[in-house]
Formats: sequence, C-alpha cells, structure tokens
Amino acid sequence: MKALILNSGLGSRMGVITNEHPKCMTEISYKNTILSRQLSILASFGIEEVVMTTGYYDKVLVDYCEALHLPLRFTFVNNPLYDKTNYIYSIYCAKEALKDDDIILMHGDLVFESRVMEAVIDNEHSCMAVSSTQPLPEKDFKAVIKDGKIEKVGIEFFDNAMAAQPLYKILKEDWLVWLQNIEKFCESDNRKVYAENAFNEVSDKCKIYPCDVKNMLCAEIDTPEDLEVVSKKVAEINERTVYMCFSTEYIHSGHMAIINKARRLGRLIVGVLSDEAISSFKRYPLIPYEERKALFENLAGVERVVEQKTLSYKDNLEALRPDYVVHGNDWCEGFQKPIRQEVCEVLAEYGGKLVEYHYSNNPMYKELDANHRAEASMPDVRRGRLRKLINMKGLVTAMEAHSGITGLIVENTKVLQDGKTYQFDAMWVSSLCDSTAKGKPDIELVDMTSRFRTIDDIMEVTTKPIIFDGDTGGLTEHFVYTVRSLERMGVSMVIIEDKTGLKKNSLFGTEVKQTQASIPDFCEKISQ
Repeated sequence: MKALILNSGLGSRMGVITNEHPKCMTEISYKNTILSRQLSILASFGIEEVVMTTGYYDKVLVDYCEALHLPLRFTFVNNPLYDKTNYIYSIYCAKEALKDDDIILMHGDLVFESRVMEAVIDNEHSCMAVSSTQPLPEKDFKAVIKDGKIEKVGIEFFDNAMAAQPLYKILKEDWLVWLQNIEKFCESDNRKVYAENAFNEVSDKCKIYPCDVKNMLCAEIDTPEDLEVVSKKVAEINERTVYMCFSTEYIHSGHMAIINKARRLGRLIVGVLSDEAISSFKRYPLIPYEERKALFENLAGVERVVEQKTLSYKDNLEALRPDYVVHGNDWCEGFQKPIRQEVCEVLAEYGGKLVEYHYSNNPMYKELDANHRAEASMPDVRRGRLRKLINMKGLVTAMEAHSGITGLIVENTKVLQDGKTYQFDAMWVSSLCDSTAKGKPDIELVDMTSRFRTIDDIMEVTTKPIIFDGDTGGLTEHFVYTVRSLERMGVSMVIIEDKTGLKKNSLFGTEVKQTQASIPDFCEKISQ
C-alpha cells in the first residue's frame, strides 16, 4: 500500500500564511505542520512509499519532506499546470506511479487523528471517511450513500448524503477503474473538475464504502479560521493520555504492535504489575519489578512508567485519569472479566474510553511462553522462589500435590474476589497422599526413590515451589543425602517430624503411641 498526497493547490484563501510555502507546510502545533503530521501518522501505520504531487514552491516542499528524515520513500510529481487545473490533473500526471498497489489518497490540507487512519486502513473494503454526526457542509464534500455504498461525491449533493472528507483507502482493483476514468477526463481536456467527478461516473464498478469516523478529528484547512479551530483540536489530542498495564517479563512483536497502536492515541503511560500482583495470579516473576520497569522505560514512545500494585486498575485510573485504557480483547471472558468490568465503570465516571484490540494467537508467542515456563521450572530457578515469596508476602499458601495432574490443579487454580486474584503459592508433596495414591499405608513404606519420581512427575508440568514432607527424615546419616538430592531436584523446603522409630500417621490420634526424638538428636539431624 502506498499513499498519494495532493499538494499542488495554490492555497490562496490562507492569505499571507502561504506567501512563502505551500499550505501543507502550515504549522498546526508547536511541533508539527499539516504535512509532517500526515507523514508521521502514515509511517506509524507501516506505510513506506508516498507519491506526492506538487505545484508552486515545488523545491521548498521537496526539501522539507527530505529534511523530516522519516522512514518513507518519496516520489514527487509536479503538475506544471497547477494554477490552471484542478487536482484531477495532478493525479493524471502521477498515474504511472499509481498503478501497482492499493492507495491511501488524501488532500494535503487534511488534518486527522490516528484513530481515523486506523479505521480507514482496517476497513476490509475500499472506503472514504464520512461522518454521521457532523452537519452537512454548504461548500465542502458530501457523499451520497445508496445500498451501503458511496454512489456520488461532491459539494452539490444533499439528499441521502453524509459529510465527507477527502481521505480514502482504495483497493487496487477499484483504483484502476477510477484512474482509467480520470485519464479519460484529462485527455478530453476536462481538467478543472474534481477527481470525484470521474468517480461518480464509474461508482457502480469502483465500489467505495463509507467509513464513519463520527466526531473524530478529520477536517480540511482552507482558511485561517479553519486553522484556528483545527489547531485547538490538535492541541487537545496532543494532551490525551493512554494507560496500559503489563505483567510480561519479555517483549515480543505482539506487545510492540499493541504499544504502537496505543501510542497513536496519545501520551502513553505504562503500568507494570508489582512482583506481588503477578504472584497473585501466576508464578513468581523471573525478572523483578525494577528490571521490568526499566524495560518499558527504554521503549520509544513510552512517556512514563508506574507501578500497578494489584490486578485491579482502579487506584491507578483514579490517580491518572487517562483518556484511554488500551487492552487486548482476551480479557472479555475468564478470570479477568470482572477486572475489565471495573475498568469500564471507573472510566465511565469521568468520560474515559476503553480501546480493545484483537489479541494475537501467533503460535510463536505461545512457544516463547512455553520456553519461559520451562526456564521457570528449572531447579536453580524454582528452588529459591519460595524464600522470595515469604520475604515479600510474609504468609504463603500451599496445596497438597501427589502427581502430575494434582500438581497442575494447584498450578492453575485461581479465584477472583474483590478485584484481587488468589492462588496457591506452592505445592506440598505429602507422604500420606503419596502413599495412599500407591495403595500403601503411611508408615514410610514408600521409599525415597519412589517419592523422588513423584516429585519429578510434578516438576515436569509445573513451575511453583515444592515443599517436601520428609516424615521423620529417617536416620541422620541418610537424611543429609536426602536433603542434597532434594536440593538438586529444585525442592524449596523439606519438613520433618521430631519422632523416632517407625512413623505412625497422626490421624490415628491416641490409638498409637508416638515417641518424640530428643532435642539434641533432632537438632543434629537439622544441622546436617
């Protein structure tokens, strides 16, 4: 897809503003002209090639575009009759550069916000920007709509019409139809009309649909009064803020795609979930908060990074009051659905908007996540995580697991309540359940080799820390090897009982005699 920008007009209604340069170089903010803003938005959508028609001040315009140093390739086409023809002839002059691709067509004095361009580009059909909420202008374009398609475009139409702006996306098959009729007009010396006159004759074959941009900024600047109105709207847009929140420990192309979309909406503030917040709904993060925060602080276009201490957005939204919150549409269902609902309620209180983009299911991202999970399950990484959780939370919760499937249940169980997500922090590998699952009594009959296999089964499919029920620990001389083996496997903690002799399950109560180890003997076992 390439862009065609028509910049060969005189701009005489702008008065002294256009005495030294084309109208498109008029400043509309402290950092942008009409043209530099157009080109920056096009580049942000991945447009790489721009065909630009020129008229008076041709060299000034060419030099200006090249001085912007944007990632765009320019083809400049001068209309030698710019003062005697309309822009239909400018398109005719550039026709050879316009026959091989889909086209984004716009006038050089058009100012629009990024959301407008996004709506136009994302439309599956050839389309034109129209507004169902703006009043019909007296002297500017209107589009006549029939059977859902645009039948005619011009300043003279009022019946069945909508306010329209000269911003199009035209698929190649439709564009070639329109361009062919433009050639017929110009070769018949019919060069002082709008290009839309040629479209109106072939609208049954060149199928262009309305793209309703409603109240979003999309306006031409013809007079100094227009410039004042549009500049104020641009200033408002430049002050908009956008909020996104991330828990990720790595950034892939899917993240960058949604970040770039968010940047187009306004000044981007990124919330980074705290370690404790992440631990509340999935494993303890491999990369701590400060490093994850620095990751986003170094991304171009991110204005500010803040901590989000809970899964709930409420506190940050009430403090920051962003104009937009951006998120993927993957939270419309599942455990995040109540969080989404809360975001909508908070935004409604002050007029903010939620913008949701399609969540990518690229298999590559799933593979990256699987690799990350595999890293999190490595013994050296898993072993120390329990101590970090205890230091951070003070109180941790564990659930018993005695097989791969019960380990997965502990790993994935989540409960959302009052905007917070609760889960188990660790797994308790119980001697009782391990023995019972094997149909054996809980008397330390299942040897350590078998119990180690149970741990292996659990570790292969989970990432959370493991606490091992070591019964009495056995002989002191044996226990030291048990601890070393558990450490190599990645177990975080082993708990033993201060009993001697054959272990008897405490569930028997007073029915069986329990013999307590002496303090010196038990201390020696612990010290090993």
